[in-house]
Amino acid sequence: EATLDLAERRRIRSAIRELQRQELERDEETLASKRFRPERNSHRQDNKENWPQSQRLEEEQQAALAALSEQLEAITSVEELTKLLRAAGEYEERKLIRAAIRKLRAEEIEGEAQFSC
Repeated sequence: EATLDLAERRRIRSAIRELQRQELERDEETLASKRFRPERNSHRQDNKENWPQSQRLEEEQQAALAALSEQLEAITSVEELTKLLRAAGEYEERKLIRAAIRKLRAEEIEGEAQFSC
């Protein structure tokens, strides 16, 4: 009786392992088919239709950033730049303002080093 029970347990365990292996293979096949699925035509068409608009927006943003950069060159106060930084909403604007603040502070430190020598 005990040997029959152990043999049956072995068969059940091996059947469970086989089912798990088959399930893993199916999951891997599903993932592989999703990874290499071709892009849908409608999505490509949307991109073509929206491209001129997104291109125009990007150009406008670049122009605004260039104007901001020129404006920042004229500012010589870290406090003014800090106020601008707090009011800025876009990441790229904040990035430019932080760079201007670092530049001013570096110039201040460099000026102090020259006076102390």
